[in-house]
Amino acid sequence: MNTFSHLAEKSLAGTAMSRDEALDVLQSDDEHLRELLLAAFSVREQFFGRRVKISLLQNARSGLCPEDCSYCSQATTSDAPIKKYRLLPTDQLVAGARKAVAAGARRYCMVTSGRGPSERDISHLSAAVRTIKGEFPDLEICLSLGLMDEPQARTLKEAGVGWINHNLNTSRRFYPEICSTHTYDDRVETVQNVKRAGLSTCSGGIIGMGETDEDILDLAYATRALEIDSIPVNFLHPIAGTPLGQKRDFAPTKGLKTLCLMRFLNPRSEVRMSAGRELYLGGWGGLALYPANSIFVEGYLTTPGQQAQEARKLVEDAGFELEQLELGTSVPAE
Repeated sequence: MNTFSHLAEKSLAGTAMSRDEALDVLQSDDEHLRELLLAAFSVREQFFGRRVKISLLQNARSGLCPEDCSYCSQATTSDAPIKKYRLLPTDQLVAGARKAVAAGARRYCMVTSGRGPSERDISHLSAAVRTIKGEFPDLEICLSLGLMDEPQARTLKEAGVGWINHNLNTSRRFYPEICSTHTYDDRVETVQNVKRAGLSTCSGGIIGMGETDEDILDLAYATRALEIDSIPVNFLHPIAGTPLGQKRDFAPTKGLKTLCLMRFLNPRSEVRMSAGRELYLGGWGGLALYPANSIFVEGYLTTPGQQAQEARKLVEDAGFELEQLELGTSVPAE
C-alpha cells in the first residue's frame, strides 16, 4: 500500500481524505503499520514537532450521576465500588493544580460527574480557577462538566478557563447503544455552545465499546466538521459493575490506526491518547506518539493510569520531548 504518504500530503494541504481512504487506514494490514505511522508523524511534526504535552485529571465530583452511560463507573446504572463525593472545595482543587504542575503537566483538567453544572457549580469553579491562575498563570485549564449552555461557558471563560471538554464518545448511529438519558445531538450542542462562547473545544471518543469501523469514521469526520481544537482518543477500560464491564476488546494496532486517522483529518488539532491507553495499547504506547502529541498521566477519574515519571520515560525513550510549563524556574524531575 503506497497511499499513506499521499494522505499526509492531503492532510498538510488542508484537504480531507475520502471515506474510502479513511477506511483503508483503519483496515490496513499490520505489515504496513510502520509506513502509516511515519506518514502520520510527518503531519504531526509539521505542527507540533516532537513535543508532547502532559495533562492531568482531577475528579472534582465523583459518582452521584443520573446519566446511564454504559462505560462509566459513575453512572446511575453502575454498581462499581467507587468513591462518591460532592464538589471538592477550592483548596483541594488548587492542590490538584499543584500536583499537576509537579507532575510536569501543561494542562489541568477538572471533571465533575452529573448531567450538567448548576449555577452554584459555575460560581464555585470560576472562583477556584481564578485562584489557580493567580498561582500558575500559564497553566492551561480545562473543565468537563457535562451539558452546558453558552452563558455558562462565557462565565468560565471570563474566570480564565481555556478549554471545555465534552466528548462525542462515538458516532450518532451507535450513541443510543451506550446512553439513553441524553442524545448525541445534546453533546454536539454543548460543543457548539463552547465555541460560541469563545473557548477552545476538547472533544473525542472512546474506542472498543462495540462500535464498527464505520462508527469510528463517523466520529473522526465529526471532529473535523466541528473543528475541534483538542481531541482525546480514549480506549474502553472495562470496569466491573458497569454494563460494559465484561467487554474485552484490546487491539493495539487498531488503536494506533485510529490515532493516525484522527491526525490526518485534524492536522492542526491536539490529538491525545487518553483513558485506557495503558490497557488497550500495552507496550505500543511509544508508537502512539507518532500521531498523538499529548497524553494523560496519574489516572483517569476512577481508574489508575501511568505515573508521571513512567510517562516521561515513555516519551523520552520514544525519541520525543516534553513540553514544559514556564514557571520562571524549571519543575524538578521526580
